[in-house]
Amino acid sequence: MDVTEWLLDSDPAIRWQVLRDLTDASPDVVAAERARVATEGWGAALLAEQDPEGTWDGDVFFPPWTSTLNTVQLLHDLGIDPQSPETRRAIDLVARNVHWQEEFGSNLYFDGEVEACINGRVFAAGAYFGHPSTVLRDRLVGERLADGGWNCYVPPSERSSFNSTICVLEGLLEYETAVGATAETTEARRTGEQYLLDRGLLRRLSTGEIVDEDWTKLSFPVYYSYDVLRGLEYFRAAGAEPDDRFAEAIALIEGKRDADGRWALEHTHEGKQWFEMEPEGEPSRWITLRALRVLAWYHA
Repeated sequence: MDVTEWLLDSDPAIRWQVLRDLTDASPDVVAAERARVATEGWGAALLAEQDPEGTWDGDVFFPPWTSTLNTVQLLHDLGIDPQSPETRRAIDLVARNVHWQEEFGSNLYFDGEVEACINGRVFAAGAYFGHPSTVLRDRLVGERLADGGWNCYVPPSERSSFNSTICVLEGLLEYETAVGATAETTEARRTGEQYLLDRGLLRRLSTGEIVDEDWTKLSFPVYYSYDVLRGLEYFRAAGAEPDDRFAEAIALIEGKRDADGRWALEHTHEGKQWFEMEPEGEPSRWITLRALRVLAWYHA
């Protein structure tokens, strides 16, 4: 089968995004497929694991990657319909009942805690699922560093990190999509984007060296971790105008396509998983979908 047929021979979470991003399917067809995420496959399986109290695996942060933080992010990344009855029941339970631990302020879940890499993901999920937080918006905008990005370890660090910056950028973009932009969120996104672009999406500004070789390996789910495909996916979603600063990252992605037009899952993050969606080292529908829509955006 060709690549599109192969992608469609999969879970509803992948199928609806393939229909939306890689075919000319009508909005009604896309919406109908998206509705299945909450009742079939991976999305339904994740919803079924929620505890009666509203958490997943009994905690907000631990254990990775089955706790509430990571499961809610994964539901977001699957594109589960936030308006489906199943999703609304689950997320409303989180919003009402789940608090961060006392050392993190005992905040309600969608008002976040203290680390930018966590708060960016909570902020994105809150906006997506209908619980946008102005508390987190103002906190994240106010926590930018002088170089334009964010870091979980401030102080003592005075330099931004790729991991924290991509998490916050995704959160700000999701908030602007759901609620609308403000002058402050737009400016914060602009400087965060500049931080990544000045570094060619993977290199140190000081030496030009690749910061972390793992960033050249393609993974899903991503959790808090950066890689070049995640960076490119953000700029695609943000509607950025491609320029030369994307060229190395794009060439890296193009060079990983196999003879059948597919991409492999090259890296998985160690830790407990609810279930394995795809095996590492094998052709991956998630990576292929994400790579194809990035290349379509860049070469449009």
